[in-house]
Amino acid sequence: MQRPAIGIGIIIENAQKQVLIGKRKGSHAPYYSIPGGHLELGESFELAAIREIAEETGLIISNPQVICVTNNLDTYKEEGYHSVSVILVVKDFAGTLELKEPEKCEGWIWIDPNDLPQPHFDASESAIRCYLDGVVYRP
Repeated sequence: MQRPAIGIGIIIENAQKQVLIGKRKGSHAPYYSIPGGHLELGESFELAAIREIAEETGLIISNPQVICVTNNLDTYKEEGYHSVSVILVVKDFAGTLELKEPEKCEGWIWIDPNDLPQPHFDASESAIRCYLDGVVYRP
């Protein structure tokens, strides 16, 4: 029996109220997206966020907070891939931003969340809307 995958999306906010966005390669290219990945067995949402950010960016995050859940039906309709994403926000981070997975991402940029680069991955765009609107669930 097939079931939706559980994704983790992480919105990192810097002191200028910008958020970190990457341009995807491979899976879901050429879309821009917040960093993230999949929840592993036995892993909390917070530990998944900490792991994914370290793997993708080299940053060490603290105190990730769940802010919303999105049901990503657009991706299912377009690609046959259904996921539910748990979105976390982080304001506390340390380290130097690096491109740790160049086969998956072209590079990282800090952007105004009200002015998202296009094309933007639908799950990431839903996450940013939740973040901006203060919504805790977006169907």
